[in-house]
Amino acid sequence: MCGIVGYVGTAPANGTSSSRDHQALDVLMEGLRRLEYRGYDSAGVAVVADGGIAMRKKSGKLANLIAELAENPMPDSLTGIGHTRWATHGGPTDLNAHPHVVDGGQLAVIHNGIIENYAPLKADLLKQGYSFVSETDTEVAAVLLGSIYRKLTTTAGAALGSKGADSALTQAMALTARQLEGAFTLLAIHGEQPGVVVAARRNSPLVVGLGDGENFLGSDVSGFIDYTRRAVELGQDQVVTITGDSVDITDFFGAPAQGKEYVVDWDASAAEKDGYPSFMEKEINDQPDAVAATLLGRSDLEGKLTLDEMRIDPQVLKTINKIIVLACGTSAYAGQVAKYAIEHWCRIPTEVELSHEFRYRDPIVDENTLIVSISQSGETMDTLMAVRYAREQGAKTISICNTNGSTIPRESDAVLYTHAGPEIAVASTKAFLAQITATYLLGLYLAQLRGNLFQGQIKDILADLAKTPAKIAQVLANAAQIKDLALSMANTRTVLFLGRHVGYPVALEGALKLKELAYIHAEGFAAGELKHGPIALIEEGQPVFVVVPSPRGRDSLHAKVVSNIQEVRARGAMTIVIAEEGDESVREHAEHVFYIPETTTLLAPLLTTVPLQIFACALATAKGYDVDQPRNLAKSVTVE
Repeated sequence: MCGIVGYVGTAPANGTSSSRDHQALDVLMEGLRRLEYRGYDSAGVAVVADGGIAMRKKSGKLANLIAELAENPMPDSLTGIGHTRWATHGGPTDLNAHPHVVDGGQLAVIHNGIIENYAPLKADLLKQGYSFVSETDTEVAAVLLGSIYRKLTTTAGAALGSKGADSALTQAMALTARQLEGAFTLLAIHGEQPGVVVAARRNSPLVVGLGDGENFLGSDVSGFIDYTRRAVELGQDQVVTITGDSVDITDFFGAPAQGKEYVVDWDASAAEKDGYPSFMEKEINDQPDAVAATLLGRSDLEGKLTLDEMRIDPQVLKTINKIIVLACGTSAYAGQVAKYAIEHWCRIPTEVELSHEFRYRDPIVDENTLIVSISQSGETMDTLMAVRYAREQGAKTISICNTNGSTIPRESDAVLYTHAGPEIAVASTKAFLAQITATYLLGLYLAQLRGNLFQGQIKDILADLAKTPAKIAQVLANAAQIKDLALSMANTRTVLFLGRHVGYPVALEGALKLKELAYIHAEGFAAGELKHGPIALIEEGQPVFVVVPSPRGRDSLHAKVVSNIQEVRARGAMTIVIAEEGDESVREHAEHVFYIPETTTLLAPLLTTVPLQIFACALATAKGYDVDQPRNLAKSVTVE
């Protein structure tokens, strides 16, 4: 999500120019420019100068920060940190932008990730007399770090160990990190320790760049690719301290640790894609992180589910007697998955409507209707107009969105953000899985509120959800098998997709991806509908993907889908089956089988979708098409 850059240089000897004759601000701004692809809604920089911190930050695009720097220049410095923020806690404002400066203007901190226990930490710091100016979880970490640093530096020198005050920021960072829960990368500089940047990471990316008389930090190598290709990969729960001449790594308890050094063998453009040939392939591989991030920070101190900005009275939600999901395209298929889950868990009738059709059919909507809109950008005009219409009819509205502060969330009564990070490729992949994840969270929240499920049942489902990112990673590890099939099918002109239950919207999404990327005919069907007409399309060699439900869950449904496979294969189809590990009954009926890890029926779309994404991307690539920018398509449809 956020872009992070850190830099420490050393002054050239005798005032002579050298390859390391860089000003921190120049390095930081170039790094932030390289990281713009990650998406952001504010940007800021801070440098150590004159025994203190100089800082500039602005909401909006990098151009706003550049204009601010032109109007209010910063002093020369060889030490600094920079940040582009994708808003999570608190809207995209100047105050919420990073860096956050605390400790009497001496300490600057930037952060990527979500600190789950920020609320109790903040409450404790308020009791101690500390104050806050932003709405962010980051400022809580900054104030905590500052308080620990100040305690260390006012303690006897022996308490700081052999390095004395020079190690205070490093030790304070380790002590701070041990108190934080969630996923985070933190970078800090202090006016009392010029020439030092200290960082910590847990479940959030951070890489070190090794230079000659200068060293770098970045959320990925794009942040410093213009200056060095030597990099160090950091491990989990590690603190790194860089100066112009050194890189020291420890764990959170101060024990020495080692990073893994490597050489970046791609150029700056490819570095933005983490070495993947396309943004789409990168984003497909980002999906374990996207789902994990969407799940983070959803529980309160009692272990109950909470949502981001729930501005609807719980008593009102208890009276809801109908839910309508509004969305378009891929988001609508996420809504169709949601229908199965919400009706099963909450026992509330749920409809899924295409946004652009909704208000033109005189729908039945009143104060007991809950409208759930799903939009990756939050600016989809069809969905925005449908939400406005529903509010005029008295309905309550909840937005599921990936873009903080966008129009649809602002105009809704509540919002549940998917923390998938920016999606550059036009065809949606990781945003789709994050949307499905968010709808599950909404369904469980409503079931908790209305008493449809016991707290233990909700806890068990959340535990299954928490295992899903690792299972997605297992599917991605077998991508070569799917890519090989796609390569062999490069001349295919039509592909059909079949599914039952939650497999049906997965089939629809698989077909849409192939249309968007490979420009061929592709169609998804409910497998039971096959014999009511679509089976006429089957001829010799016709490729048919079949999403098979688990044999452990709905046995009769599994048997029916296997019968569908037999029906099309008997008429000459080439059957390509996605099934659960251990389901050997499908092998005799399929030319190709792709297995996914075991999961519950309702959570299966988070896994069964992934092979179809990989296939569509690989087939389009084999045809020589640009998978990031398919013809005739735009990322966000902002006209109705």
